[in-house]
Amino acid sequence: MRRGGYPEPCLHDAIDPSLWFSSYIDTYLARDVRDLLQVGDLVTFQRFLVLCAARSGRLLNLTDLARDVGIAPTTARRWLSVLEASQVVHQVQPWFENYGKRIAKASKLVFLDVGLCAALMGLRSIEAMQQGPAAGALAETAVIAEWIKAFRSRGHEPRIYHWNAHGGVEIDLVVEWDGRLYAVEVKATATPSPKHAAGLRQWLGWAGERARGVVACLVEQSSALAPGVRAVPWHLAIDGGA
Repeated sequence: MRRGGYPEPCLHDAIDPSLWFSSYIDTYLARDVRDLLQVGDLVTFQRFLVLCAARSGRLLNLTDLARDVGIAPTTARRWLSVLEASQVVHQVQPWFENYGKRIAKASKLVFLDVGLCAALMGLRSIEAMQQGPAAGALAETAVIAEWIKAFRSRGHEPRIYHWNAHGGVEIDLVVEWDGRLYAVEVKATATPSPKHAAGLRQWLGWAGERARGVVACLVEQSSALAPGVRAVPWHLAIDGGA
């Protein structure tokens, strides 16, 4: 998670990921993307990047984001669309059984590289990433981003969603493939308990026999967590272990 998925920091231990991401942010994001957008105020654009990173793995409220940055919502939407086209972020749409309603509710903003996301937030150590207040959001970012990459590497458009129900029940990730549904709840814990599967069990009861679900967490081996739900290591959830 600290090194992310870009080839140089990911594959070469001698490269300091903090320095690499700092250079990437200064050259590509802060210069090239800003020039593409014709943004004159570097400080404001950098604030936009940081606040987007702080919202990764969370529902996106464009009006709130624009207000916190100090720009108009139309400007925030335009800047965000360029980050999407540049494969920096992705908006995960909500899941609805009715196809026509899938874009009717808030999307979830996800950075496509968790290392870059952490760097923008100023998190440089493994401890800060795993034990700080952003641990859960970063874990969710890592898993969802790898699912998106897995789809695209096979030439498919990602059919991934999130799910929010009345009453506060949420599912971090719903993957639709070949008529089946796979739900993944991401937890930054090494000691999962049945309560972590409560939302999944409710969703599975609604989705029926075509659905499967797992809790992706810091365990080393898969194990039964609750009826119909298993706890799996993060890498199995990423590789399609659901």
